[in-house]
Amino acid sequence: MNLNKHIWEGWLVKDFIDELEWLFNMIQSGKSHIKPFKTSEEVKKWCMENQSYYKKHIPEVYNYFKNKL
Repeated sequence: MNLNKHIWEGWLVKDFIDELEWLFNMIQSGKSHIKPFKTSEEVKKWCMENQSYYKKHIPEVYNYFKNKL
């Protein structure tokens, strides 16, 4: 996975992952009002909805979090 791939206006794959990781970990540990993810489709939708500025599917970001399920 290329974490340094440019996605949008200076944002790299790594930047999107860094922005979402703490929240993903909180959700999966049961410390959020959002229930832990059970399917990869739930993760995909959540990633797109919660990415800063860019609300389109980024396969590298999705795959990173899908692999953490």
